Parts: sequence; C-alpha cells; structure tokens
Amino acid sequence: MNSFQSPPCSFFNNRWLVFVGAIWVQSVAGVGYLFGGISPVIKVYMGYNQRQIAALGVAKDLGGSVGFPAGILCEFLPLWSVLFIGALKKVMGYGWIWLIITGRVSVLPLWAMCILLFVGNNGETYFNTTALVSCLQNFPNSRGPIVGILKGFAGLSGAILIQIYTVIRSPDDAALIFMVAVGPSIVVIALMFIIRPVAVPKQVQPSDNSSFAFIYSLCLLLAAYLMATMLLQDLVNLSHNFIIMFTVALIILLLSPITIPLIITFGSHAASSDRKGLLSESQREEPDELMVCEVEVEKSDEVDLLPESKRMMMNQQVQAELFQAAPVGAVRVQSRRGLNRGENFTLCQAFIEADFWLLFISLLLGSGSGLTVMDNLGQMSQSLGYDKPHIFVSLISIWNFLGRVVGGYLSEIIVRDHAYPRPLALAVSQGVMAVGHFFIGMGLPGSLYVGTLVIGLGFGAHWAIAPAAASELFGMRNFGSFYNFLTCANPAGSLIFSELIVSNIYDYEASRKAHMRQKHGDRLEEEGLRCEGAICFFYSSMIMSGFSIIAVILSLVLVYRTKVFYSNRYEKNSSLSCL
Repeated sequence: MNSFQSPPCSFFNNRWLVFVGAIWVQSVAGVGYLFGGISPVIKVYMGYNQRQIAALGVAKDLGGSVGFPAGILCEFLPLWSVLFIGALKKVMGYGWIWLIITGRVSVLPLWAMCILLFVGNNGETYFNTTALVSCLQNFPNSRGPIVGILKGFAGLSGAILIQIYTVIRSPDDAALIFMVAVGPSIVVIALMFIIRPVAVPKQVQPSDNSSFAFIYSLCLLLAAYLMATMLLQDLVNLSHNFIIMFTVALIILLLSPITIPLIITFGSHAASSDRKGLLSESQREEPDELMVCEVEVEKSDEVDLLPESKRMMMNQQVQAELFQAAPVGAVRVQSRRGLNRGENFTLCQAFIEADFWLLFISLLLGSGSGLTVMDNLGQMSQSLGYDKPHIFVSLISIWNFLGRVVGGYLSEIIVRDHAYPRPLALAVSQGVMAVGHFFIGMGLPGSLYVGTLVIGLGFGAHWAIAPAAASELFGMRNFGSFYNFLTCANPAGSLIFSELIVSNIYDYEASRKAHMRQKHGDRLEEEGLRCEGAICFFYSSMIMSGFSIIAVILSLVLVYRTKVFYSNRYEKNSSLSCL
C-alpha cells in the first residue's frame, strides 16, 4: 500500500470502513427473524393451519442455513457480485410472496410457497458469508470480536426493521413483507463495493482497542434504546411524530460507527499510525500468526517491525520449542483417530469424532428450540391475548443480539483468563433456555416478556460460542465448512420441534376448542383454526425445556472430554505470547 495515499483513497481503503459497512449490511440481513411477525398475515390470507405455517418456517430456516453456495462463490467471484446475487434472491423470494398476498398474482400451492421462502431467506447467507469473509481477512487477529459483533447485528436486524416499519406502517399488513423484500436489498447494493478485503497492514493497531470499545458501547446503547422504545410504543399510545423521532435517533446511532474510519484517516495521528503499521507486500503475504496445531502466538508491534530474516529465525525458534513441548501435552491432546484436537480437520474427518457430534446435537436441541419460539411468536402472543406480536418479535431480536455480543465476550474470558472449556458457556446458555421455555409454557401474566428475554439471550449466545469452539477443536483451515454445517442445526431443530411437535399440539388444541364452540352453538372464525389460552403451547414448551436440559448434559460431556485440551492450550498462552 502506498503510504502517501490521498485522504479520500486512504478512507476508502480503511479496513474499519469495511467493518462499518459490514455492520450496516448485517443490520438489515437477518430478515428471517421477522417470520414471527409476517406469518400471521400469511396464515390469514392463505387460510393455512399451524402445521402449514410450520412447514413454511422450516423452509425459511433451511434457506437461512444452507450457505455452502455462498461460501463457494466467495472463493471464485468478486465479493460485490456475491452480495448482488443475495440481494436478487431476496427480492425474488419475498417480492413474489408479497405479490401473492396482495392478490396481484395467482395463489401458489404450499410447496411453491416453501420454495419462495427458501430462496428469499437464502439471500441472507450471501450477506453473512461475504461480511464475515471480508472482515476476518482484514482483522485476522481479532476474530472473536469481529464474529460476535457482526452476528450480533444480524440478530438485531429484526428489531431495527420493525422500528423502521412503524414509521411507514399502513393498514395493509402485507407492507411489512414488501419492506423485507426491497429494503435490505437497496442497502446491500449501495454498500456492495465497500465490503471487500483491503491491502492494508493486518496487525493489531494502537487504535483498535478504543475502536472495539466504542463498538461494544454502541451495541449496549442500541439494545437499551430499542428495548425502551419498543416497550414505550407497546404500553403508551404515541403519536406518529414521536415514532418518527425515535426512528431518526435509531438511524443516527446506526450511522455513528462511521466516525471510527473518519478519525483514523483524518485524525492528527493517522500518519504516524500508518508508518508504524506499514509492511511491504511480501511481509503482508506472510501469515499474521504462527500456526502449529492451531496454537496462536501473539506478536508485539516490535516483532512485526523486525527485518524478515530475524522474524524467520524467531519463528523457527518458536516452532522448535512448540514441538519440544508437544510430547508432554503442553500444546495438544492426542485424539484416538490420529489427528489432534486443534489441528486442521476436514469435515469428513470430523464426522467420526465424538466431540463434533456432541457439539452439533447440543446445538440442534438448544438453538433449534429457540428458533422454534422465534418462528411461532406470532401465534404464541395471540394465544395469550396480545394483539401486537411484532413487539415480541422485536424484543427477542434485541435479546438475541445481546446474547451474541455478551456470549462471545464472556466465553472469551472463560477460556483466556481461566482456561475453562468454551462449551461450558454453551451449557450455561442452554440451561438458561430451559428456564425460558418453562416460563412461556406457564402462560402467566408477563411470562412471555420474561420468556422472550431469556430465550433470546440463550439462542444468541449459541451462535457466538459454538462457531468459536468448532474453530478451536477442529482448526481454522476448513472453518467455512464447519460453520455452514453447524448452521444446519437450525432447520433440523426447527423441523423436529416446530413441524413435528409444536404445530401438531397447537392444531390439536385449536380443533378441540373449535369442536367445543360448535357444541355450544358458537360461530367459528373465518380465518381458520386459532387456539387461545396458555394450553396451546404448554406441552410443547415443557417438551422443549426438557430437550434443552438434555443439551446441557451433552455440552457438559463435551466439557469433560476437552478440559485437558483447553487447560493446556490457554494456560500456556501467556508463556507463548511473550516470545
């Protein structure tokens, strides 16, 4: 990189600008979390029962989880084209559904509606993959904060889009589907040339700590602001002008991270920071970390500025010491299958490891049950007498966001400061979710607020903890394959819980209540079977609570199996980092 770039070019090539652009993309990417708000509209117009709505939810979850095509395209195509493809898929899928709901085109059978939801929601995998690929390449030494923050904003996008929708809301409830189809695609197309790897020094810079601290503070402020705003709008009948003011303030908060690349580029210390972090092209092509069995060696700024010959000599010395330490267990733990925990497994090699299936099944039970609650929030809130289901969709989106940010941060403290296995944090989050399912099942006044809070936190924590644990246990080289396979736990869990358990119990209770009303001569509602009362989701919530407890047990088994590995890996980290 030319150190004498003009300020506009330096700003455009600033890796923090890429990160901020990725945050904005993620802020509108998670439209799948809005299904609980749009499913009642689809159910009424199409005359579906709860099992048919559950089938649509499974198709939506499957579309949001199958990211293998997006990952492959990122390897062969420019990232802007991958983003553009994702935007087209979102417009095509959700846009066609909007045309059907508004009567502009003919009604399609259920299987075709499932395909449309799959295509529309699959667009977000293109957004997520592109954002993660570009930012992880730009920040290779800050993978934890990068993944946690980006995935967190994806979880928050549901609440953000709902708040924007309150400004443009019309008597036509299908307008939300139109906004989901068009709004995120416009934002992504506007930013698609910014989201890319940039040729800049990748080492940790002096300004990184303060920049990440600002982003974390903004995350907490956004969550608090959105929660207060949503509750106020739910409890108080605010005028439209107040709603516009709240939304403008939200947009200002979302735009505020742009100050980071502006200050770095145009600040008084920008020139000296650039000189300190500048590396030649040959040096930038070297790995930023020494990878021996996936052990990370943290390098100081002084080491980064050493001549190439001295750096190579230092790397050779570290390699020799690591190999000497390996036989006594200071670096790695031997696996029965020939590879060691922490080495670069392929996906096929991981399939024969008990650790992998313990992680996947616990994720399926925990995350799958949480996603089932998100997909059925519209019907849950209606059964308990709430007439504004979008409020709970927004609230669980906020807690999902906080769960990802806080879960990733706390799990990092667990492993780096105490050398405890990261799956221990996963077990805690699953125990929290078991409590949340119990609260929702009880159907007491206010229990849905508590349940969405607890389940949102637990569900979000899953997706900050599990990918990080997979990268530690099975290596970083094939992390994309592991991540995309782990995301399949979402639709698999949704199929088990939503399609087979929740929808069948709901329709049974709705049919029973309808039969009782017929016996008393009451007229049935034209919108189809609708269940009212806490009994509608009582049994299914208790079943999901029980499966969450099973997930806790599986995670604790994984903790027991990997405790020596984590102890050796992170207790030695401080001694290795001083080299």
